[in-house]
Amino acid sequence: MKKTNLLATATTSDGQRLTLHEHDGDCLIRVGGVELMSTRQHQSEERIAQLACEHLGADTPGARVLIGGLGLGFTLRAALACLAPDAQVVVAELMPEVIEWNRVPEYRLGAEPMSDPRVEVVCGDVADLMRTNRGRFDAIILDVDNGARGLSTSSNDRLYQMPGLSLARSALKADGCLAVWSASPDRTFVELMGQCGFDVTVERERPHPGSGGWHFLFIGRVQKAVHRAHGKTATPGGTRR
Repeated sequence: MKKTNLLATATTSDGQRLTLHEHDGDCLIRVGGVELMSTRQHQSEERIAQLACEHLGADTPGARVLIGGLGLGFTLRAALACLAPDAQVVVAELMPEVIEWNRVPEYRLGAEPMSDPRVEVVCGDVADLMRTNRGRFDAIILDVDNGARGLSTSSNDRLYQMPGLSLARSALKADGCLAVWSASPDRTFVELMGQCGFDVTVERERPHPGSGGWHFLFIGRVQKAVHRAHGKTATPGGTRR
């Protein structure tokens, strides 16, 4: 059995231990001993970027995308592949250590996409960026935790509750998309997205081609009635599965 090597550690705002490991040429991040992400399994992280940006495409000028959670750089890389040369992608990452780990060349993580001139990496809370950029983003991708609840940091919970979802809606343009990654299905969360002004579809995606169970991608398109109501929450038209 090949050894798992500890490369770096950090502490979350909740006091949990965040660790970066190497095993058989791959890197993985754990929090409290629970694996959050790995370079072995990233298909769902790439897919959520493709779904969030599919209404934009490489010929849409000046697209603006916000990504909550840098992870190991796979979502960022996939988003850039979908977007035009003049697009802007802002990545919000709470943990400065995660940003630094991605920048280490020998780890072969997110250093390349982070160096793209279209990218701005902000060490901070994605909620603050949504609050100060009302109506400015074509797509928002939330992959800040393990699903529709906080795991690495309990304060992430608010992003998946009505105030956080309403904040995301207000930061999107009229035809914008909110995409949320989750390790598990959550019908209640889908219904909450509908109540906050999104028409929702749920996509299942493997973490690795052909294996690894399923991850769940909640794709919310801004309901047109929401914007006709000048920012007031309209009665949701229901969700689609």
